[in-house]
Amino acid sequence: MSGHSKWATTKHKKAALDAKRGKLFAKLIKNIEVAARTGGGDPDANPTLFDAIQKAKKNSVPADNVERARKRGAGEEAGGADWEEITYEGYGANGVAVLIECLTDNKNRAAGEVRTALTRNGGSLADPGSVAYLFTRKGIVIMSKGDATEDDVLMAVLDAGAEEVNDLGESFEIVSEPGDLVAVRTALQEAGYDYESAELSFQPSVNVPLDAEGAKKIFKLIDALEDCDDVQNVYANFDVSDEVMAEATA
Repeated sequence: MSGHSKWATTKHKKAALDAKRGKLFAKLIKNIEVAARTGGGDPDANPTLFDAIQKAKKNSVPADNVERARKRGAGEEAGGADWEEITYEGYGANGVAVLIECLTDNKNRAAGEVRTALTRNGGSLADPGSVAYLFTRKGIVIMSKGDATEDDVLMAVLDAGAEEVNDLGESFEIVSEPGDLVAVRTALQEAGYDYESAELSFQPSVNVPLDAEGAKKIFKLIDALEDCDDVQNVYANFDVSDEVMAEATA
């Protein structure tokens, strides 16, 4: 089990409550706008939009903000930005590979912010293709455990295309091929389980084990990248044990 998944899940739970709530809201709103623009403004006919809206709601984004973002993206209301998706690649301390997904209306600003965050935190920008091959696109559903066991969840989603169910501590992570994400999410709902998020993600094929010092450096780098206004998601191929996690986040 990737320590990165556990760390990201824990951190994102806290993100909705901390001082960065405004930045988190802005990123979720961008996702809704882009999903509505690319796949249409009807959530029932656009699974990506449906999941973007659900994630925003579960992170307490006000319903009015969600609806306005949907309308802007769908062209029903003026004011939507011309967001462009860009992925940057880089390296952190200990040779950890980093993928940085951006949504921006200014490529020069985005590139500058990403480069600065990397270089100030022991990382460097890499050439396109340098690290992307280390990651695979996957569908990821996160659900709180509740009373469910790992076997319960696996039985509910196996026929829908789920590849594995991972124990993240307080949550389960369900991994599938991207095309099976909606089916897996739907199977969970039909089995009576709620979920926290369902979205496409990048999973590393090879992980770099880190000690507490290395973990602290990577956590600081990822926090700096995620603090950039244009950065939506950061993926990295590190792994940390529960003991190292506890020491690094103490």
